[in-house]
Amino acid sequence: MSTTRRRQQVSDGPEEGDGQLLIEKDSDVFVEEEKPDIRGDKRNIAILLFLYILQGIPIGLIAAIPMLLQNRGASYKQQAEFSFAYWPFSIKLLWAPIVDSLYIRRFGRRKSWLVPVQYLLGAFMLLLSQHVDLWLGGKGVEPNVPLLTLLFFMLNFLAATQDIAVDGWALTMLKRCNVGYASTCNSVGQTAGYFLGYVVFIALESKDFCNSYLRDIPGDEGMITLPRFLWFWGITFMVATTLVAIFKKENDIEDAHMESRYNEEHELNIRESYQILWQMVRMRPVQILAGILLTVKVTFAASDAVTSLKLIDAGVPKDKLALLAIPVIPLQLILPLVVGRYTNGPRPMDVYLGAIPYRICLASVATIIAYLTPYMISKDGEVPTYYYVLLITSYGCYQVFLYSMFVAAMAFFAKISDPAVGGTYMTFLNTLCNLGGNWPNTVVLWLVDVLTWKQCSTLSDNQCLDKTEEQACSSSKGVCEISFDGYYLEAFVCVIYGIIWLLIVRKWILYLQDLPTKSWLVVKTAGQSSYRSR
Repeated sequence: MSTTRRRQQVSDGPEEGDGQLLIEKDSDVFVEEEKPDIRGDKRNIAILLFLYILQGIPIGLIAAIPMLLQNRGASYKQQAEFSFAYWPFSIKLLWAPIVDSLYIRRFGRRKSWLVPVQYLLGAFMLLLSQHVDLWLGGKGVEPNVPLLTLLFFMLNFLAATQDIAVDGWALTMLKRCNVGYASTCNSVGQTAGYFLGYVVFIALESKDFCNSYLRDIPGDEGMITLPRFLWFWGITFMVATTLVAIFKKENDIEDAHMESRYNEEHELNIRESYQILWQMVRMRPVQILAGILLTVKVTFAASDAVTSLKLIDAGVPKDKLALLAIPVIPLQLILPLVVGRYTNGPRPMDVYLGAIPYRICLASVATIIAYLTPYMISKDGEVPTYYYVLLITSYGCYQVFLYSMFVAAMAFFAKISDPAVGGTYMTFLNTLCNLGGNWPNTVVLWLVDVLTWKQCSTLSDNQCLDKTEEQACSSSKGVCEISFDGYYLEAFVCVIYGIIWLLIVRKWILYLQDLPTKSWLVVKTAGQSSYRSR
């Protein structure tokens, strides 16, 4: 009678199949392949989906705050300050090894972080619900942007930490044959949570939207307020976390013992994880790729970060802008599948390069629409239907090429990642990609006020340079009129930069794409082979 055993194949070279899970049976070795079978995993999939939905709530809420600040008279410098609240998801690699390595075994490896982090998320939301209206300002009160930035940065930091824990738990919560469903739960859950925290909140918070579509008798405010929304989800986080802590056992699958033993023997500790990161930073191809990823999105920063705020300034209702995302959601779900057909080959960066010129053109179109918006809106503030059709069309086309670049980059990352440390490698490259989008947006938002010239309509020597001069202008029954809008200068500079960047960097992208796989391996010397042999 033949015997079958599971083992981990290890080697010092990639060509021997590092890290492959194999079945050895009667001296014949073959790769184990199991078809997905969700029987027994339906509840686990539902739990994962719910955890990712919870994760998407604070992410969507943080995206909604700039619109509320814009309506309360926040400056673009203050918007730039608040944009730091987006950063934690871009730098979570810095503490991810700690979350993966430190835990209380009796409580559960992932629950050791998930439970306290979600309790803190709920507590932060409850705290914000008591004071957020005061901190947002309005009606002559200056918004407390530094405090809001700190609190929402912490909120996003906790959400990013929860993401690390849930991503890790998904690998052991589901059967090995069903692990592929984890990415589906991630994308669907985060999208749903973001939709609830951003689109649904902005729509139901809007008095005009609720009075127009949801009420028989008009009210003085929306059907929900930010404090009520935060309070509801704070309580939801508390209750959901308590239920998970009490009723959901970790590693409750048939091969739990084997899985935990495998993790103990084969996963990298904190020191080794940070050593690998340092090795990556020192690699020449990675340095070139980092330079590309950290500079490419400067081209689109003005369009991505400022245009929607300019539309609100011009009189487009924030709830209508948020609702424009609804018809684009099916497109966002389909695009990765369609684009993936063209990026699965050996040259995914050809798609990346091909999408950049179109995205530059559509970013320019968005700037032109922003310029023409005041002329399209009637004097009584009515926005014509054709304007929304124009916005949806241009935004939808922009998403096509944005996702083309995103999917191509992910395909390239998967192609070059060293299989011995694939998870760390991919996370590192994703971190560079995210940072490359965050820092230009922050800088561009900050520069809008610096580059904009204003003049008080009643005081010739008042240029409305700060709040004091703006108040003096208002006291004289004047208004601060924009004589030169720095946004349009930024948009022009970004487009010119993008054209020059593409001409210069194109050859380097093709160079990286043509490098052999061995050029991307983290460890190349015998003294460093320990990483590849674990």
